[in-house]
Amino acid sequence: MNKPNILLITSDQQHWNTIGAFNKEILTPNLDRLVAEGTTFTRAYCPNPTCTPTRASIITGQYPSQHGAWTLGTKLLEDRHTVGEDFLNAGYRTALIGKAHFQPLRGNEEYSSLESYPILQDLDYWRKFNGPFYGFDHVELARNHTNEAHVGQHYAIWMEEKGCANWREYFLPPTGTMDRSIQHTWPIPEKYHYNTWIAERTNAMLDRYKEEDESFFLWASFFDPHPDYLVPEPWDTMYDPDQLTIPAVTPGEHEKNPPHFQLTQMDNPDFTPWKESGNGIHGYHSHVGLSEEERKQRVATYYGMISLMDKYIGVILDKLDELGLADNTIVVFTTDHGHFFGQHGLQAKGGFHYEDLIKLPNIVRYPGKVPAGRISDSIQSLVDLAPTFLSFSGIPIPHAMTGVDQKQVWLGHQERARDHAICEFHHEPTTIHQKTYVDARYKLTVYYNQTYGELFDLQEDPGEINNLWDDPASRDLKSRLLLQYIWAELGKESLPMPRIWGA
Repeated sequence: MNKPNILLITSDQQHWNTIGAFNKEILTPNLDRLVAEGTTFTRAYCPNPTCTPTRASIITGQYPSQHGAWTLGTKLLEDRHTVGEDFLNAGYRTALIGKAHFQPLRGNEEYSSLESYPILQDLDYWRKFNGPFYGFDHVELARNHTNEAHVGQHYAIWMEEKGCANWREYFLPPTGTMDRSIQHTWPIPEKYHYNTWIAERTNAMLDRYKEEDESFFLWASFFDPHPDYLVPEPWDTMYDPDQLTIPAVTPGEHEKNPPHFQLTQMDNPDFTPWKESGNGIHGYHSHVGLSEEERKQRVATYYGMISLMDKYIGVILDKLDELGLADNTIVVFTTDHGHFFGQHGLQAKGGFHYEDLIKLPNIVRYPGKVPAGRISDSIQSLVDLAPTFLSFSGIPIPHAMTGVDQKQVWLGHQERARDHAICEFHHEPTTIHQKTYVDARYKLTVYYNQTYGELFDLQEDPGEINNLWDDPASRDLKSRLLLQYIWAELGKESLPMPRIWGA
């Protein structure tokens, strides 16, 4: 078998500094194992800090402004080209186990959705459907985070097959009967947790590929540590909240920031000017009011969720070893975007492009080829995954992909393949529309139809406390970065085909 296999392992909404090898307050022995056996990229970024846009970028190799799934509640249109199609055409098998989130929870006559109610919970349908789906010839899906009522699809079928006839008791109404007052300790037994399901079903696919001697592109897509903050025993008490570093706002840090930052620190802010579509707007609400006890407990539970997930990532890595596949499999671990758990006084996500939200954990292992134990500050983007996977597999990269081929960087033969990353957040048609340009030292954020913005010097101000946007001494710097941002936008335009003649 000469063609390398690809195993992509992702979490959901994981802060970049939650790997035990770099943060001694958290235990992640299996991610630490990947760090020791591969290269860790400390400057990896998402193309959008929400699920659907970024996940669609992973499989298209394009930015959200190009593939069209521009925010939550939209979908990646079925006519979009995906990297799975390229792998299938090259003789690979392709599979996705876990969270897809390429489509919204509601569809309509014009835009149907397989990930929507009521089909989401039509288990008879899912017993018969395993693909094809966006270039994956086999999928096993679920949509809920922790105890959300969105549970269904293949995960619910699996729970029933495992003898968990009362599975609805662990999920919220209207699907289930779980008490909404339960906090932090999820009563579901670990053997029925979706981490167990993802690892078991991923390993079943690995067994199949090994038996049939087939090359594969396999995505194991975990749901944690996306809130709600819930984890089963004994992981709920693994961390002492009083022994953890709990991030908090720096007094006065939002005084120079755009108005929506300041409003988040008020008890009853008015975000009416930002509301345009009639749908919810993530992060545009008050972020204050949590007790110190609750803030501490959230961090402890968040860490417990990561450690539990790490256990099952280890189950998958052990299967690769058992099957003798590890040496010929490129393993990439990352997440779709980051998370706030108190940094800058914020919780979860929204239109706040701090490193906490847009920078990612990112590890690549390919034994004997990708340097082991290496730490690299080379800038990466999730939009680069598709073209880089194809490059390693010797498959032509479609001209329309706008991600960068990082193969030589991953191999350690080249220092860097890009000098910047761009992160988009287009959450309402006009009122919430921003883009961030980040290079080796600086970060610039611009807003549609607004004169305010953000400019941070990540070298001198790594905590991003001092916004230099209106600083007179930084006027020339801002002008230069604005020009570089415009060049970057021009440079990422999609070219579906090369120019083949003069006219």
